Amino acid sequence: MITELGHFALVLAFIVALVQSVVPLIGAHYRWPGWIAVGEPAATTQLLLLGFSFVALTWAFVTSDFSLQLVTSNSHSDKPMIYKITGVWGNHEGSMLLWVLILALFGAMAAWFGGNLPPTLRARVLAVQGMIGVAFLAFILFTSNPFTRLAVPPFDGQDLNPLLQDPGLALHPPFLYLGYVGLSICFSFAVGALLEGRVDAAWGRWVRPWTLAAWVFLTIGIALGSWWAYYELGWGGFWFWDPVENASFMPWLLAVALLHSAIVVEKREALKSWTILLAILAFGFSLIGTFIVRSGLLTSVHAFANDPERGVFILLILAVFMGGALTLFAARANVMQARGVFGVASRESALVANNVLLAVSCFVVFVGTMWPMVAEMFLDRKLSVGAPFFNAAFTPFMVALGLILPVGAIMPWKRARIGRALHTLRFGLVLALAIGGLAWAMQTGNSLLGPVGLFLGAWLVSGAATDLWLRAGRTPDRLRRLPRADWGRAVAHSGFGVIMIGIAGLMAWEKEDIRVVQEGESWQMAGFTLTLNEVRELPYSPSEGRNYDSLMGIVTLARDGREIATLRPEKRNYPVARMPTTEAGIDYRVLRDVYVVLGDPQDNGGWAVRTYLKPLANWIWAGSALMALGGFISLSDRRYRVAAGARKSAATPATGGVPAE
Repeated sequence: MITELGHFALVLAFIVALVQSVVPLIGAHYRWPGWIAVGEPAATTQLLLLGFSFVALTWAFVTSDFSLQLVTSNSHSDKPMIYKITGVWGNHEGSMLLWVLILALFGAMAAWFGGNLPPTLRARVLAVQGMIGVAFLAFILFTSNPFTRLAVPPFDGQDLNPLLQDPGLALHPPFLYLGYVGLSICFSFAVGALLEGRVDAAWGRWVRPWTLAAWVFLTIGIALGSWWAYYELGWGGFWFWDPVENASFMPWLLAVALLHSAIVVEKREALKSWTILLAILAFGFSLIGTFIVRSGLLTSVHAFANDPERGVFILLILAVFMGGALTLFAARANVMQARGVFGVASRESALVANNVLLAVSCFVVFVGTMWPMVAEMFLDRKLSVGAPFFNAAFTPFMVALGLILPVGAIMPWKRARIGRALHTLRFGLVLALAIGGLAWAMQTGNSLLGPVGLFLGAWLVSGAATDLWLRAGRTPDRLRRLPRADWGRAVAHSGFGVIMIGIAGLMAWEKEDIRVVQEGESWQMAGFTLTLNEVRELPYSPSEGRNYDSLMGIVTLARDGREIATLRPEKRNYPVARMPTTEAGIDYRVLRDVYVVLGDPQDNGGWAVRTYLKPLANWIWAGSALMALGGFISLSDRRYRVAAGARKSAATPATGGVPAE
């Protein structure tokens, strides 16, 4: 019964979304207060209905209701409870329900916390958000219904993909969707402002916290996915440049650019057109990501579905919203005239350079991702674009970004002197050069990757520290009284530097050893002694939370005769899904990881074992955590509250545009 109610709630949510997308829009056009006021309760009602629908589907998974086709295809009665719950979004239909639930959440939050927005702008924002909801609810109801019943329910289910039965990946999709879908509210603000005919400093202030929140969640989601790939897949990498990985990375890059360009709109009333365009494109690339994952157009280990009909539906949604928004963007060009002027050397120019580098790097990733499809369709050639292309084409833009970021952060608005900025950063520059030089002197190879990466990372961290020190007036007591946004920016920029150090160290100084090892045999690798003590068989035992059978290696890690850790790499087999997985045994340390993978048994009784030394690997995810923490710190600043600039604009009329009516 509850699943039927969940389905009914989904239909009602579709109807409410239709009302939300039409009534407030008409009310805003004709200035009818009653119609304008419909947006807020409609957004709240839509969230409640979708929340109930999602709970109903979750209940079906928790209770193993195999009369639902979705539960049968993605669950099993012996599966641990945590994976029964996460199985709700570990499939196409359930993940789309989560998608629209988060979409409704952001719409409702705009209604709840947008009280200081102009009523007509809030109504238009909620209407655009409702239109997106209508499109995706129609997609779910007509092509991807999660509540489809089976005429003859089976005794048990087919289990969830074993690769998804992991705590890291259980949290990865919700955070990723909070970022992906969160960019929809930035899109709605952009389209709402174009409909309103007003793009000014207050709009820049309003859109920034939403962009920041989406970017923070997207950062966490991407980092969780990278960490999962590192320890779960057994290949030891953190980024594969897979099409679906790229699909989440491209809107992340544009969200970073949008964050920085919105600052220029708010502070200087410049870059209005560019910022509006970024808000449109950031969500557009989120839709492109949704299309890539669910259309079957590109092959990926992350893909949810391979149904071309669903892909055509999503492509139609993409064409309607992007085409409509870009057409409106062209029609409203007159309301986005820049008012602030600035010199070539200024903070504005540094932020423009930041945006250009991020946008071009996003374009590079997009071309590399889509080129195999284009080559096959138009050139009749099967091509593969892998890590060598992306590393060579993408890395220079990040190096340039790392070089200019500390300088741009301390330059004043409107007009600056680059020499003075570099003089201010001289101590940080010396420190970064010293660290890079030390790395060069200590390494045995000739690669510049490690020293350059350490230099850039140290340069970014020292630049962020210098920025804080200057803002505090070189007075330690004033550091505590700095706005949280300043602290958040410094922490996020430092996190970017830490990530650079981690990536450079891992790629430059990684060591690998592959061999066949007998039980009880020891071997040497990079100064460590490893011993394969035994390989144990762990039987299938749902009562112990183990819905798989396993071969577990017991590996002792020692150095200089002293035991450091015991690693337990596994080869698991999930009998219901009939799929094996690899679980690496990892000794995590601050400066390095020792990473062991148990391979197949050999004819001579030994086991294939791969061992890696991964320097600074954990700095990648520590840096990601710092970036997300910086975002949260900035969000806690009272100046970042939604529509905080509305009071200011009420006192001083904005001049960035003209009324639409």
